[in-house]
Amino acid sequence: MVHNKIKAAMTATIAVLLSTAAASAGGLERGGYNIDLLFDPSTYAAEAAATYVNPQRELNNVVDINTGPTSGNLNGRPNNGIRDTEGYWVPRIGVKAGIGDSVDCMADYSQPWGAHTNPGSNWAGANDNIETKIESDNYAATCSYKWDVGQGQFRIIGGGFYQEVGGFKERLVTDLSPFGSPLSGVGRLDLEGSGWGWRTGVAYEIPEYALRASLVYNSAVDLDNLGGTIDLTNTLLPNGVGGFVPGTKYDVSSFASMPDSLELKLQTGVAPGWLVFGSVKWTDWSQLQIIQVTANDTTDPRNLPTSLDLLYRDGWTISGGVGHKFNDQWSGAVSLTWDRGTSHGYGNQTDTWTLGTGVSYLPTENVELRLAGAIGVLTSGSSGPQTYNGVPVGTNVTYDFDTDIVSAISTSLKVKF
Repeated sequence: MVHNKIKAAMTATIAVLLSTAAASAGGLERGGYNIDLLFDPSTYAAEAAATYVNPQRELNNVVDINTGPTSGNLNGRPNNGIRDTEGYWVPRIGVKAGIGDSVDCMADYSQPWGAHTNPGSNWAGANDNIETKIESDNYAATCSYKWDVGQGQFRIIGGGFYQEVGGFKERLVTDLSPFGSPLSGVGRLDLEGSGWGWRTGVAYEIPEYALRASLVYNSAVDLDNLGGTIDLTNTLLPNGVGGFVPGTKYDVSSFASMPDSLELKLQTGVAPGWLVFGSVKWTDWSQLQIIQVTANDTTDPRNLPTSLDLLYRDGWTISGGVGHKFNDQWSGAVSLTWDRGTSHGYGNQTDTWTLGTGVSYLPTENVELRLAGAIGVLTSGSSGPQTYNGVPVGTNVTYDFDTDIVSAISTSLKVKF
């Protein structure tokens, strides 16, 4: 019983450790999807986890390349050491129940997607971005059915989830500072939408050796009802005859799909008290290229369309590590994670390397406390104009960025019986 308890604790430590490292992945990834609670050997289990991630990306050599009469020439503003990223929290709550000897089900809440960049208005690239923030809420139910195969058990997995995604972007549309205008010149886009997704997968386990192999696919989530507003009331827009007219606030609509993903996870005991583990995940970020946003009412020429230019490529995340039990109460793990950056010439999401470590403490058989931390590097690169299907992208600003640091800490509590 104690041996199985320690195996479960080591596996749980690995789960929180990998979720901490994955929270700094590319695209719009925050917590991603996590169904490890489904495999808990207890009949009933509940857990709550929170991860804080602090990426420290700074932009240098910023050049405003859109210096027309409307957007203005911003090259007199600060152009080095511009802090682009904001720290963020990633919560997760889940409950699991075993039904008989063969069925396990779990329900969970998470925030799989998100982003927050906030360089502010006082930099040379303000006509590209002042602040962008995206948030999500995911409500999921997942079940599995297992039966004996050879020395272990084979498990089939299926479930569904409902997702809400929303956010905003602000940028300088009209540079009114030389004219002393009371208007800020800042435009704001707000969007929100929701959709359904599903998951399916398989797993094979031999508990005696702490062996588990799982392959899980999560579907895309189509945000068919994506809509919101564009607020240009603080801007002045060209009237076509050399003058300007006040901007308006109007309703807009759009469409986007949050990506599907496929993840393979492996773990096995290799010696008494020792466990090795690894995972490979593919995420279809390349489906998010240019998100077109159009006005619902096109009769007013001031109701201009816009777009969210992401130009992502597919994401790959590979992790590996080792876990060890120290005694009946303490176990720990260490891992190394590589995440391929989703930006390639436009944007600053380059490759990330993360080293993580975590510990698990079991004061009783029914309570488990976990703490994990990670430190990583965001590799260097540059961003500038690109072309996608003949459409120019990134025509407002160019910049460079050096190798930067990302850190994270995660804590969780599990109760099981």
